[in-house]
Amino acid sequence: MKTKFLITSLLLIFLTSCSSDNDNNSDNGNESPTEFLPLKNNNYWTYDIDSDLSSTTNPLTRDSIYVANDTLINSVTYKKLKTLNIPTGFFSSTLRNNGIKIDGSKLLMTGNFSFDFGLTSPISLNVTDFIFFKESAIVGQVLSTTSGTINQTVQTYPLTIDYTLKSVYNGSQASYLFPNGDDYADIRKTKIVLNLKITTVQTVSGIPVTITIMPAQDVIVSNQYYSKNVGMIYANTVLNYQLNSIPNVTLPIPSTFNQTQTESIKSFLIN
Repeated sequence: MKTKFLITSLLLIFLTSCSSDNDNNSDNGNESPTEFLPLKNNNYWTYDIDSDLSSTTNPLTRDSIYVANDTLINSVTYKKLKTLNIPTGFFSSTLRNNGIKIDGSKLLMTGNFSFDFGLTSPISLNVTDFIFFKESAIVGQVLSTTSGTINQTVQTYPLTIDYTLKSVYNGSQASYLFPNGDDYADIRKTKIVLNLKITTVQTVSGIPVTITIMPAQDVIVSNQYYSKNVGMIYANTVLNYQLNSIPNVTLPIPSTFNQTQTESIKSFLIN
């Protein structure tokens, strides 16, 4: 086995043609359109982004996301969301340039789910009608899930990547009070989870050996709070991974990483 195991794109995961398995999420045609993310053109939201890695050299940032226009995807009309600048927050990053649609009590996303850990290239995968919010469900109910396995060669090393992206209904509460005194009512909560497992097969003394680089783990967990007639008001996102220690192998990225990021609404306009 080579002493240097070059995985310069460990988090460069291009997953294509993914669809969502949405079980037990039918509205049976009698649900009123949700008002937890109003999608009229020119609606906008700004967020203050903070993380436990923020410092004088890595200050707080602000994201601004808005409803730009209608867009047709496979002959279906969606609202396209855009940002004023390249966002740093998880919520704005995942919705940016994607098609969002209200389907009864649900919010669906079609496009590219992408987020940059800040270490290498972004995690990026395509989703179709992925339910990232539902107004009412059973606490803990999985709203949407997409999973699979891809094989990808990086620096001559074959990688097998098992992935699962899912959304979970996380309950409701009467209100959410920010430290500055801003109070938002009628809250629904959702959780987005990305789980990854990465292995490779190496030949040792003529025998193929499967090596687990990253055991299955939730590398992104994002808890999001939505307020009726406003939209997403607060998100707490944990970015975390831990690689296995492999004898005689030097990985080009830290063996562990942990960051907590918050997105707090600063201003909004709802037409």
